[in-house]
Amino acid sequence: MYEPIKPSVAGSTNTPRYRVAACVGQHIGDRREQQDRAGIFTSERAKGCVLVVVADGMGGRTGGALAAEQVINSARTLFKDFNPQHDSVIHLLTEIVREAHTVIRLSAITSEKEPHSTMVALVLQPGQANWAHVGDSRLYYYKREKLSHKTIDHSYVEQLVKQGRLTRAEAKNHKMSHVLMSALGTKDQPFIDFGETRDLAPEDTFLLCSDGLWAYFRDDEMGEILSSLPPRVASESLIELARERARGKGDNCTLAILQLGPPGQT
Repeated sequence: MYEPIKPSVAGSTNTPRYRVAACVGQHIGDRREQQDRAGIFTSERAKGCVLVVVADGMGGRTGGALAAEQVINSARTLFKDFNPQHDSVIHLLTEIVREAHTVIRLSAITSEKEPHSTMVALVLQPGQANWAHVGDSRLYYYKREKLSHKTIDHSYVEQLVKQGRLTRAEAKNHKMSHVLMSALGTKDQPFIDFGETRDLAPEDTFLLCSDGLWAYFRDDEMGEILSSLPPRVASESLIELARERARGKGDNCTLAILQLGPPGQT
């Protein structure tokens, strides 16, 4: 599934103006059900702003899909009322996590399931981008093909790396690499990491994705693909390569791409 959009991100006369090419791509992989969800949203109250969200649901049959869907629903609803002149972006991102977490917890009680979800979200506005993530859904920020920032997973293996008990090379193929230390819908409040940049420029690209995509690529390899292809073509290429490399054992694969271009570019 590919959903391209091209919203404008414009500010005052002193704020750089950009045109945004955006695309969502998904593949069910070799699973029976698609439990990932993704969305790209604009809002009448937040002119010139874009919200991007990717959620990877977990929790058995249908439970994970319901959890990820709740993340998207919470994000859509809260962004609809977001006013950048009066509201904090960090507060918006925090409230998305908190509301989705609460509703997922309530649905677990009523449905007797154990739904969980990861989340990564990006708010792009004139001259600034802010993001937040919970779990191991990631954001990559590239300036052309060069990686400028990558989120760090809330996983057991990353905790071992931080403690110096594992090297980065050892962590890559560790048997517990998918054990999460934070997620939405668990009994504990999710831990949220935030990031931002005010150094936006044409040809900057943001990639948000689930582990069904990033597990099959080096950072520099994704940067080369994203910098050399339009978002829709890049998303198709990334998903096709992930499917090929999964060799019949692939997870749900979901991504969203935002690429900045000069105003007037089509």
